[in-house]
Amino acid sequence: MQKDLATIEAAGVKVVGVSYDAVAVLKGFADKQKITFPLLSDPDSKTIAAYALRNKETAGKKFGKADLDGVPYPGTILVGTDGVVKAKLFVDGYRERHGTAELVKAAEGLKKK
Repeated sequence: MQKDLATIEAAGVKVVGVSYDAVAVLKGFADKQKITFPLLSDPDSKTIAAYALRNKETAGKKFGKADLDGVPYPGTILVGTDGVVKAKLFVDGYRERHGTAELVKAAEGLKKK
């Protein structure tokens, strides 16, 4: 998302990442990847659970030493300034993501409503 951030923001979208990783992990990731949008830590996965994003298939599993319990499904949620979810964009695989074109199209579609 970082490489297309200007295009996404031009569609009226503010980008915020949410992860169950600790603040220090997110800071290291953001620094390494040169991410300028906010990355929020949700270590207890409360936000992830509130938006019904928790991937229950990962409960009790590990990836190396990392505990995968609380891992969200990867995707994008468009939340209005009123805090209400306006759209959800998700794919099944954790390696895939929606592209900028799909995100911008969804954001522009919300403007027409």
